[in-house]
Amino acid sequence: MPTATTSLADDLLRWYDRHARALPWRVSPKDRARGVTPDPYRVWLSEIMLQQTTVQAVGPYFAGFLARWPSVEDLAAADEAEVMKAWAGLGYYSRARNLKACAEAIANEHAGRFPRTEEGLRALPGIGPYTAAAIAAIAFDRPAAVVDGNVERVISRLRLIETPLPAAKPEIRAATADLVPEARPGDFAQAMMDLGATLCSPRKPACALCPWTDPCAARLAGIAETLPRKAPKAAKPTRRGMAFVAVRADGAVLMRRRPPKGLLGGMSEPPVSAWGETAAMDDLAGMPEDLARLSLDWRRRTGDVRHTFTHFHLELAIWRADAPMTAPAPDGWWWSEPGEIDGEALPTVMRKAVDAGRAGQAA
Repeated sequence: MPTATTSLADDLLRWYDRHARALPWRVSPKDRARGVTPDPYRVWLSEIMLQQTTVQAVGPYFAGFLARWPSVEDLAAADEAEVMKAWAGLGYYSRARNLKACAEAIANEHAGRFPRTEEGLRALPGIGPYTAAAIAAIAFDRPAAVVDGNVERVISRLRLIETPLPAAKPEIRAATADLVPEARPGDFAQAMMDLGATLCSPRKPACALCPWTDPCAARLAGIAETLPRKAPKAAKPTRRGMAFVAVRADGAVLMRRRPPKGLLGGMSEPPVSAWGETAAMDDLAGMPEDLARLSLDWRRRTGDVRHTFTHFHLELAIWRADAPMTAPAPDGWWWSEPGEIDGEALPTVMRKAVDAGRAGQAA
């Protein structure tokens, strides 16, 4: 005899069968019904890319990665610098480093096959509880509770969970797990994501079109749009620093690679000073020693570059120097030719700095 939770799952799956989004990494419900199974590599790649990033932004990167590295073995064998270049602009760069490490682990330790369980997936680099659940459910149809931001919104409204996030996460996860059906858990997980992305939106949810409009406790209480509640965010500090854009006579720009660990690890950048809340933006004593030895004539550009990271704001004063063709690149640094700069593994903030240094006007 159907229970209330199985009825909810059935209602959602019927809606999904009619309204599922067509996404490049997804097997449609019609194709799954015909026996087409998802490619775990594509599922994993998309889930890593979609962390803190929109579907629209991920699309071109996903297609680009598949074109260059069509299998996990191909990605494992790729040069890490090339992977970082392909990732540039997508943000949260530790994901790219973990992506490469995970591909190597799967290729070298698992014969190119993804583990089929949440426990096995979580043992891999860069795969946490959410990603493990998503891969297990979507790629292998395992009954896993897949909870992203969209699902948190759906469940907090359906079950009238008023505890603010992030404290509400365990309650939301338990409520989600209670709904996961034994049949089609992969489609159910994707249906929950689609419901949150299309109908159960943060503002003005389309409750009249929702398959769960009748049992939705928050709708009945008239407070759906106020959920999920969120704890007040702490104010972000502002850090400051300097970026030094040396431009050679032929237009080449001096670059170096950031340390492999830490913020923007392994990415390219023009030389920068240390960042801090009280760091100077006009004192060239903060210039990297290797750069100072080149004895270039530095001038500050008008307008600072501003960028916001997860935990702080950053302001960079942009300094430019015109360098002769004979200027050497310090050990481990390089001159990036004009035709190569666009292909460098420059994170967004560093690309802003390079562009400002090349085009800005001296103060």
